[in-house]
Amino acid sequence: MNFPRILLVGRIGQVGWELRRTLAPMAQVRCLDFPEIDLAQPDSIRQAVGEARPDVVINAAAYTAVDKAESEPDQAAKINGEAPGIIAQAAKQAGALMVHYSTDYVFDGAKSGPYLETDTPNPLSAYGRSKLAGDRAIQAVGGLHLIFRLCWVYGARGQNFLLAIMRLARERECLRVVNDQVGAPTAARLIAETTALALRQVLAAPDPAPLCGLYHLAAGGATSWHGFATAIAALMPAEGKKCLRLEPISTAQYPTPARRPANSMMSCGKLERTFGLRLPPWEEGLRLVMES
Repeated sequence: MNFPRILLVGRIGQVGWELRRTLAPMAQVRCLDFPEIDLAQPDSIRQAVGEARPDVVINAAAYTAVDKAESEPDQAAKINGEAPGIIAQAAKQAGALMVHYSTDYVFDGAKSGPYLETDTPNPLSAYGRSKLAGDRAIQAVGGLHLIFRLCWVYGARGQNFLLAIMRLARERECLRVVNDQVGAPTAARLIAETTALALRQVLAAPDPAPLCGLYHLAAGGATSWHGFATAIAALMPAEGKKCLRLEPISTAQYPTPARRPANSMMSCGKLERTFGLRLPPWEEGLRLVMES
């Protein structure tokens, strides 16, 4: 069996760390992160892809500081907006497939139901605009690619909402959490596993082009940040937990530099129709992470 060569950019992030474990049995995986590769430097990107001679390039790296991007829009634009296009061009020249991760923040949240891949983006923040620019840069290159839009990513390591709530629940008796933003909390491990399963199908296809494109990838169901926090607190062991009350508040009561979409729900029907893949309900995904 010939194992494909995969270049994974962003090995220390939430999704990247899970991808390293998930892809190891099915591929030769070369992992890079800063300073081995600098996404703000086009030559660094081209050199890394050229040296790896990959069959697949996975970009799991990004500028993820949503609020900080409001004061650093140029840096966010370089890493999230320009770098993906340069990676896509280098991947195309190498004859490689590119896999990239986008975000629900490309939408303004004004839609009443789940967003489709065909819905018009309208980001509210510098972060959202930078990620949308990256999606469009990849599409403009015209090479083989998979773009997965993700929603409310969390995991057992790194910096994320789950770990923040668990820490605060051990420190405070009352937590105030936003209750008027809705989405689907999605575990990084499930994102990595779904990516691997889709990738296996694309690599095995006689003609991969019909399988390529933009997909929404999120857990089933939906909840608010308050609902997510409540579920986390309920699954925490009683020992050491100080939090007795979770107070729902509005977005207006918790102002942030970057505006968030009120509705981050995304339909994943295209992913299921094309690859036969469907993530479990967000509650089950949370239990799997909490029990691991």
